[in-house]
Amino acid sequence: MSISPKMALLDEYALVARALSAPARLMLLEQMAQGERGVEALAEKAGLTVANCSQHLQQLRRTGLVTSRRDGKAVIYRLTDTKTLELMDLMRVVAERNLAQVGRILRGLSGGEDAPEPISRDQLATRLAEGSVTVLDIRPADEFAIGHIPGAVNATVTEIEGIIATLDPSAEIVAYCRGPYCIYAHRAVATLRKYGFNARRLEGGFPEWREDGRAIRSMS
Repeated sequence: MSISPKMALLDEYALVARALSAPARLMLLEQMAQGERGVEALAEKAGLTVANCSQHLQQLRRTGLVTSRRDGKAVIYRLTDTKTLELMDLMRVVAERNLAQVGRILRGLSGGEDAPEPISRDQLATRLAEGSVTVLDIRPADEFAIGHIPGAVNATVTEIEGIIATLDPSAEIVAYCRGPYCIYAHRAVATLRKYGFNARRLEGGFPEWREDGRAIRSMS
């Protein structure tokens, strides 16, 4: 029996949904949103074996979510386009609206309280131009080196308490990290607010800021 055109289309759409159904693949997409990386680096970041990482990457490539290029013997992967970022964020929005467990996890990251509303990228750009905000990049140093918001201070979650004395208590502090699934900024904001700082996280993260076409800096 031949399949109808609609069912054929739905089957193709379902391939994308299945590609996104594994937490490990979402972690890999989050990493590639920071910048292109080789298989070994992605495996290390995601806590996978190289063989397992390669299998997940092949699944993502078959559905067109990522693409690759060769650099000598190495295979370098990156997101195919920004629509993947939008899809990842939409999944987050739907989950936060409809899954109670997501809300409980996020409140736990915020010290048992509802986190303050995130600041938009437009609002942050205005505050940066005014010089009225301190921006913290909570990602690991290697990701910060690839690219970051100009003027941002790099400090991981475990380093926040060590830089408390260097922060202006009268300034608003905005923390950002990897994007829609990153929890570093939630934890950083909770720590800063515990010490009395006016802290919020950025809506989205570095990849969304970059894809807006806004200025970025790199260490290279």
